[in-house]
Amino acid sequence: MPVGFRILNRTQVASKDLVDAYAKLPVANVSDSMSRMTAAGPTLRPMHASGGMAGVALTVKARPGDNLMLHKAIDMAVPGDVIVVDAGGDLTNALMGELMLAYAVKKGVAGFVLNGAIRDVDAFVETNLPTFAAGVSHRGPYKDGPGEINVPISLGGMVIHPGDIVIGDSDGVHCVPLADAEEVLKKTQAKSDAEINQMKAIAEGTNDRTWVDAALTRLGCEFPAE
Repeated sequence: MPVGFRILNRTQVASKDLVDAYAKLPVANVSDSMSRMTAAGPTLRPMHASGGMAGVALTVKARPGDNLMLHKAIDMAVPGDVIVVDAGGDLTNALMGELMLAYAVKKGVAGFVLNGAIRDVDAFVETNLPTFAAGVSHRGPYKDGPGEINVPISLGGMVIHPGDIVIGDSDGVHCVPLADAEEVLKKTQAKSDAEINQMKAIAEGTNDRTWVDAALTRLGCEFPAE
């Protein structure tokens, strides 16, 4: 099988229960619960109107400006998949537009993450299928390959394996490795609960701010004389 031009099967995928649990959580809280060490970069922004995304990664490594393997990935997709494409961040040619989007909706695709460009932006807004991309170009793609499906890929240093959990909201895109998903979920749920209590304390005027001066003192900050 030629490396760089091959299609593999996923050996494991996140369960629907796990994906549904992550769909209720802010991306920022998940990121914090993973020590703020993982991110897909600030260039991947929502191209749809509104709403979050959660699903199982179907990964694609594509030649910049070429969408042959993306077409095949949509053919292979099952409901709930998020198709994640590493196309090198090139914005010269769009990877997909309204026709592929319509087909993906019909297939039950849960969203797209494209390290590349899209076109037919109005269709993405109107359809509102969660889609995160690096930019927009009216120039269409080529369909010659090579490329790979269901291999590990990297977006801005964030590694995504086939079957991992991929989430997104207005703050950006994040991946949770399947092996860590249960642990990260518990931490994130606890953090979200704590933030709810903190928001309540802020509203009531009872939130504790002593930690700020304590941190400044510990770090050796000089305070004004009283």
